Amino acid sequence: MDDLGTLAQLNWYPGHMAKAKRIISENLKLVDVVIELLDARIPRSSANPVLKDLIGTKPHLIALNKIDLADNAVNNEWEEYFSSLGKTVVKINSLNGKGIRQLVTKADELAKAKTAKFASKGAKPRNARVMIVGIPNVGKSSLINRLSGSASLKTADKPGVTRAKQWIKIKNNLDLLDTPGILWPKFEDPEVGLNLAFTGAISDEVYDIEQAAQLLLWRLKDRYEKNIAERYKVAEMPQTSEELFKLVGRKRGFLQKGGVIDTEKTAIAVLKDFRAGKLGNISLEEP
Repeated sequence: MDDLGTLAQLNWYPGHMAKAKRIISENLKLVDVVIELLDARIPRSSANPVLKDLIGTKPHLIALNKIDLADNAVNNEWEEYFSSLGKTVVKINSLNGKGIRQLVTKADELAKAKTAKFASKGAKPRNARVMIVGIPNVGKSSLINRLSGSASLKTADKPGVTRAKQWIKIKNNLDLLDTPGILWPKFEDPEVGLNLAFTGAISDEVYDIEQAAQLLLWRLKDRYEKNIAERYKVAEMPQTSEELFKLVGRKRGFLQKGGVIDTEKTAIAVLKDFRAGKLGNISLEEP
């Protein structure tokens, strides 16, 4: 199985995401700047086309998050790519705070046109109002916790935890509006669905994780063969994705009676290793 298989038509659009779209639409008029978080490993797949339509001409800042998990050389290529399109882009790690100061500075700069307009009319100066948007599990809550200096927001390594809008007043002259992560009803490109599954943006409960893990390993083999070899002690790459998947399971010791590979445990381990960066710094998309 070296193709997209049954995962090609993967879609996930729970009801709360339709609600999230309404929340964003209704509250855009309240903010000066929109910060869109993208997963640095999959900037194209994690850029929601629905958000593009909703944001319109509103000042827009792209934050490439989870740069610590992605290939640094590719991170730089994405930064250059977005900059060439005239976009304001900042590379960040919302967990350790890297790039956060620059993000705040850029957001404040983009908001000045709006805040200065209020001041010019004699109104009392106010903080810049920023909306943070992005797909599920891209790190919005972690970013807000970092900005606000607290861990008051509920976070988890699974999609769909943040369900309602929240205003968070923080220092640095910013008021933040958090919104739930939203996906879109149909992925026109099957690769998008796969990338979102690989990174955990889609619930593991709605697709075949064994097939996904097998596909992921086979894709990584082309550019990151060394990473697989080092993590799983693979001396020579097999000829098919199924053989590679089973070899990884055997190397990890996931064996049942009779020496049969426990494919479920193998799949869970592979996806966890990739998402946690234990396979190294990996990017699934290039500009």
